[in-house]
Amino acid sequence: MEEKISEYEFLIGAIKRLKKPPYKGIHSVCSGFNQAFREYFNKDPVEATTKLAQEGKIVTRPVKGGATLYLPEDAPAGSKAVLNKILEEGDFDETLEDGSEKKSP
Repeated sequence: MEEKISEYEFLIGAIKRLKKPPYKGIHSVCSGFNQAFREYFNKDPVEATTKLAQEGKIVTRPVKGGATLYLPEDAPAGSKAVLNKILEEGDFDETLEDGSEKKSP
């Protein structure tokens, strides 16, 4: 019997082969990943993807009916990055208490 690939290799291969442009990730359920993982490893795919995400090898985002799985370089910006972008100094006008606007320098 052929030697099995690792869970990490399986997941990376799945993301690369199952994603459909313009999307950069795969839905764990709709793509068939969860079922294929169970068939190949006889294990719970949620435990494996959670572990790999904690190790920083993949990125997961919860979505309706499952999770979207991404390669780290393809993942959307996290909430911290978005917050930092919103709060960058000098990029927006400020409304004063009297309703007038203070322009950024």
